[in-house]
Amino acid sequence: MAGESASFSTTVASAEEENTDYGFERAEMYQGNLAGTVNPYERHLFLCYKSHESWPSHIENSESDPLPTLLASALKARKKDFQVQTRLTICEGGDDVKLSEGDVVIFPDMIIYRGLKDSDVDSFVDDVVVNGNPWVSRIPDELTGSYVFVCAHNNRDRRCGVCGPVLIEKFKEEIEFRNLRNQVFVTACSHVGGHKYAGNVIIFSADPEGKIVGNWYGYVTPNDVAELLDRQIVKGEVIDRIWRGQMGGKVKETEKVDEPKLANGTSVANNVFQPQENAIEEKAQRSASCCQGANGFSCCRDENTEQKQDKNKGGLSCWTSKLEHRHVLTTVAIAGAIGTIALAYAFYKRAR
Repeated sequence: MAGESASFSTTVASAEEENTDYGFERAEMYQGNLAGTVNPYERHLFLCYKSHESWPSHIENSESDPLPTLLASALKARKKDFQVQTRLTICEGGDDVKLSEGDVVIFPDMIIYRGLKDSDVDSFVDDVVVNGNPWVSRIPDELTGSYVFVCAHNNRDRRCGVCGPVLIEKFKEEIEFRNLRNQVFVTACSHVGGHKYAGNVIIFSADPEGKIVGNWYGYVTPNDVAELLDRQIVKGEVIDRIWRGQMGGKVKETEKVDEPKLANGTSVANNVFQPQENAIEEKAQRSASCCQGANGFSCCRDENTEQKQDKNKGGLSCWTSKLEHRHVLTTVAIAGAIGTIALAYAFYKRAR
């Protein structure tokens, strides 16, 4: 009994130490600026391949894993031919997400091509990714619901290896509690960039207008999972304090962190983009206010136009001044003429 107790204490101490070094209690949590840490892109491919526990550090370059390597190489070789910027991430399959090895999920298209094989890679990339056409070898299945990908790539970075599985289990627990099993799907994914922001989560769901948006979150803890489900997935609201960016989105001007914002909007909870905002304010102070209408129509007030208007006002004022001056002279001349006539009449009377 004493040996079992000591062993249990050692396990607990080890778990606490690991959480302090790599988990949600590590010192670097919440130390980095999150908003704007996602490079712009418009399309995301997820290749379902084996288990996250078996993925090597760089699975896209692994000789022992030909399918991810072939697909990554083909995408890299045809990158210049893409009509939209595309990312590739490896994900884990399973009955929960209804994905099997070789399946390729494409967002925001919300489609899935089943059973990609090594020999299919070139035709798939050429047809689907480069030319934007349906793949001649497969008919895609349509996806419904929301998809949550959690980085759990332990062999790439221990922080995601520790945080990822815990978050996945918490998501599954909350999904079950809310009876969202057939509406929200969660699985592990490979490196997405920014391991220091672990837990890293990407959520693909519809915004209030029905547009599929991929929102990235960092520093996610189990305490955030319920809010991500209730606000981001159910209501389409971005949670600013842990938001990194989104697929197809650009970071705009900042708003208060505690104010909710829709998923198709953006918000910055730090001063990363402050210089740009200051420049906008200075420009606004130097020039007149401006608004942009539909179809590129602009109702901006042009400084040159205002100057011309000022000149026109100045011309009118000058013309009025001249008119008034001429009126005065005319009045003086008439008065002088009357005076001369009166003086001449007086001399005439004396002469008589």
